[in-house]
Amino acid sequence: MSWLLSYAIIFALGCYALASVLVLVRLIGGPRAHDRVLALDLLYFHGLLVMLVLGIRHQSDLYFEGALLIALFSFVSSAAMAKFLLRGEVIE
Repeated sequence: MSWLLSYAIIFALGCYALASVLVLVRLIGGPRAHDRVLALDLLYFHGLLVMLVLGIRHQSDLYFEGALLIALFSFVSSAAMAKFLLRGEVIE
């Protein structure tokens, strides 16, 4: 792996860490439930991106499979939370 790719990976992980901290602030202090749901969805997305960057760093396919699982759980949980906020129940 080249030194440029190494530094780019470190920079990307640092940016994702900073963005995740800012999203955690929104998650904890969000004025409405919709803000909290959006912040949680964005945290899932940051986790997915971190897994992809680590997969590139370690050159392993397992990280990409983990990122796929995060994406699936993110979609299902976001859909369930949106339905709960709209209707007040998840299962009819």
